[in-house]
Amino acid sequence: MSSSRTSRTSRSRAVAIGAAVAAAAVLLGVVSYTATKPGDAGPPVSAEVSADPQAGVYPELAKLARRDAKDPLAQGRADAPVVMIEYADFKCGYCGKFARDTEPALVKKYVDEGTLRIEWRNFPIFGKESDAAARAAWAAGQQGRFWQFHAAAYAEGAKEKGFGDAQLRALAEEAGVKDLTRFGRDTGSDAAAEAVKKDQEEAYQLGATSTPSFLVNGRPIAGAQPAGTFTAAIEAAVRAAKDPKDAKAGQ
Repeated sequence: MSSSRTSRTSRSRAVAIGAAVAAAAVLLGVVSYTATKPGDAGPPVSAEVSADPQAGVYPELAKLARRDAKDPLAQGRADAPVVMIEYADFKCGYCGKFARDTEPALVKKYVDEGTLRIEWRNFPIFGKESDAAARAAWAAGQQGRFWQFHAAAYAEGAKEKGFGDAQLRALAEEAGVKDLTRFGRDTGSDAAAEAVKKDQEEAYQLGATSTPSFLVNGRPIAGAQPAGTFTAAIEAAVRAAKDPKDAKAGQ
């Protein structure tokens, strides 16, 4: 391929990604930052998922799925037909609600049988303790205990205790992290800071302004929506994956 042709292809791809990101920014911005702040009793804006498997789906955004089989901040088969990327903050009240009330059922119904993969992205937006919790969660993941730490940090009443150093260590113990000395070292490492920053910048580039925010095979969903919203999005993604001709036509 000539250099000019390669350049044109790169520019076309950049334009496509830019358009998809712009569309996602509008959709993810529907739920404001304040709509998901801890302690807010009001429900998030409800989202509707069309029966059309391709409606509201941006194929370029689906490529943000990393599908790394060794990613400790992911669960489910790397080759699962559907990937849900979750951008969340451990101090976010609605993130905790999703983690406790909705996610376990999705794991049982879709992850365990190989249909869904969930990829976590740290998106700390509530200040210093949010960032500290994100780095600690990453550190727990380095010892294979990210999801156990996730469960402990999102347990009822956990965020009210704050995420200071002592509490993060206690959460790591609860999560079964074996080497707490390494955990402390990893939490404060440049690698942890860089990993969190990478996730955070990805979310901001998408236009996400609230937590939790999601991409389901390239379909943006903002807020801790009712379980039915996620089920509908996953089922639509499964239908699209099973019928590539329809998916290609939709693109």
